Amino acid sequence: MPFFAPRSAVEPPRNAALSPLFLALLALLIMLASAHAAPGTARGGLMLRGPAGTAPAEAVQLATDISVDVSGPTARATVTQAFRNTTAEWVEGTYVYPLPEDAAVDGMKLVVGNRVIVADIRERAAAKRAYEVAKAAGQSAALTAQERPNIFTNAVANIGPGETVVVQITYQQTIPVSGETRTLRLPLVVAPRYTPAPAAVDAVSLDGVAEAARDPVPDRARISPPVLDPALSPPTNPVAVTVRLQAGFAVGAVRSATHAIRVTETGPEARTVTLADGVVPADRDLELTWEPAPSRVPGLGLFRETVAGRTYLLAAVNPPALEADAATRPARDVTFVIDNSGSMSGASMRQAKAGLLAGLARLTPQDRFNVIRFDDTWDALHPEPVPATRAALAEAERFVAALEARGGTEMLAPLKAALADPHPEDGRVRQVVFLTDGAVGDEERIFAAIHANLGRTRLFMVGIGSAPNGHLMRHAAEIGRGSFTEIRDLALVGERTRALYEKLESPAVTDLTATFSVPGVAVTPGALPDLYRGEPLVFAAQLPEAAEGIAHGTVTVSGRVGGRTWTRTLPLAAAGTGAGISKVWARSRIGETETARITGRLGAEAADATILALALEHGLTTRLTSLVAIDATPRRAPGTPLVAADLPLNLPAGWDFAKVFGTDRSGEAPADDKAARIVPIHAGEAGVDLPQTGAGILAQLGLGLLLALLGLLLGAGLQRRSVRRIGDAR
Repeated sequence: MPFFAPRSAVEPPRNAALSPLFLALLALLIMLASAHAAPGTARGGLMLRGPAGTAPAEAVQLATDISVDVSGPTARATVTQAFRNTTAEWVEGTYVYPLPEDAAVDGMKLVVGNRVIVADIRERAAAKRAYEVAKAAGQSAALTAQERPNIFTNAVANIGPGETVVVQITYQQTIPVSGETRTLRLPLVVAPRYTPAPAAVDAVSLDGVAEAARDPVPDRARISPPVLDPALSPPTNPVAVTVRLQAGFAVGAVRSATHAIRVTETGPEARTVTLADGVVPADRDLELTWEPAPSRVPGLGLFRETVAGRTYLLAAVNPPALEADAATRPARDVTFVIDNSGSMSGASMRQAKAGLLAGLARLTPQDRFNVIRFDDTWDALHPEPVPATRAALAEAERFVAALEARGGTEMLAPLKAALADPHPEDGRVRQVVFLTDGAVGDEERIFAAIHANLGRTRLFMVGIGSAPNGHLMRHAAEIGRGSFTEIRDLALVGERTRALYEKLESPAVTDLTATFSVPGVAVTPGALPDLYRGEPLVFAAQLPEAAEGIAHGTVTVSGRVGGRTWTRTLPLAAAGTGAGISKVWARSRIGETETARITGRLGAEAADATILALALEHGLTTRLTSLVAIDATPRRAPGTPLVAADLPLNLPAGWDFAKVFGTDRSGEAPADDKAARIVPIHAGEAGVDLPQTGAGILAQLGLGLLLALLGLLLGAGLQRRSVRRIGDAR
């Protein structure tokens, strides 16, 4: 895709920016900002950095609206962030925020007053240079960059005094299916990441030449935003969510294990879901699940989209589910690894313990097991797996019950110990169940270690707590040829662990292949994964531009389950209409290429060239590309200072600030601290009273009728405004 000059247009904001709920939220944000703008009592999210040695300036407020349209197997989301500058300074604001790890981020708009600036996709370095030039010239600009597949940064330059600017991000994702349950997960907070320090001394190569010690997390500063101490600061960053569900089948139960929701039926196959509280603090991820109505279970199949002359397919196929025969169930070695680092304190530790104990209870006398715990140290209950006798299980239960959360999250050594296979010739099934919140910043080291040490082992990741690191968990399970399960509440332990351990005990579907009658099809993932109980096979494909016989072509999926061959053939002509499938295909292909780079199966230069070409062709934000929006007209006068600002995040719900950061409430870190990798922000520092935006908004939503009316009036006024657009939407 060629690079385009910055474009600007005058048009009303669309999608979530026009929703009455968002406009009401924005109006209330402005009201709150105005009420608390006196010096020393600022109520906001962005702490402003002035010249060295000066105190932080007042804060800037943020409100977020997430609008999601689910259409069968895919979802299209719009994330709208409104930044309100309550100060008399010109501000550059930076906000670190989460998105789903499989999100194909393909659009960004910057809204300043009645001007809408549509972003271009560029190489990351080029986008950064363009942003910096615009910032220095006083132009309004926004930059969206990927730090991890599930962590993004928005930088917004030249927010004027008293001004509100809006940044709108769009992305596409697939809807995971397990059994009959579909799940939409919306990450709302970036959990603090433990980032292992570089080696204290330089490494020495085999030929005796000293090498510079490598930093395992070279971008640690970019994934370590300041974090509010909830004991000193109420939650901030209010969020409103609307999900419009078009399931493609008669909908039964719609539930959330994380938030109170309001569900409105808009048709037999449609629902509109909002938060029961209207607006909530961004301190935990939102999980939404739905199931088909009883006796109306849909058949999974093919979906098709044509873009630029190419046809893209998304396939979801359910292999037959076979129950494990207890008499023929293979002997297993199961190693449980439990994270007892500081971030697991409180509810997370209780969830992890309950999940592990549930696994111990399902072991049979023919199984062998071990338990490994880790923080910034690690211990194994036994040198290697031992028979699951009653006495051994009782000892393991006592070991688990005594665990306490503390210290850092050094995951690499215990992972390697769990994957070590002392008896590769014994023919037993080897499984590792890894229970953690995944709050680490050195994901690539973890992925490389799994690839190098996996052998015949299968790795099953269990995400714990209110904001687990989905990128680490899901990708580790993929490389480890296992599966990923999330436990967000003690009430879910029984249901989620039962489903997980049934997978471990049931025969897997292996040796899966997808064969097209049409030649030249590019399938992703290229090597189809093993499947476990209740999991469909999901893959995307790009057909050749001039492929003949598509109307009469087929795709045949085959594999082995329970020692028997299984085959299913689907006609391509039967594919239903899908939306965003080309983006899903490209995002999956990019992820697959990243894995090949990390594991050494593809050279770094070749991998980067492939990723860059895919990202530019499909307009996606990646490690190598960013979205940049620049208004052509300078607004800040030359010589007028620009103050930098970082938005502090909430601590995820259920986390213990002191356990995570190793600090007392004065901010002093103990001498033996190993976990305080992120600088916390405390209310009252430098005369700044940090916000109570979430709680304040909830309290004032009693004005809901008035605000909704205001939103409708504003929306109607914007829609009547004449529109002039320049360029396309990307």
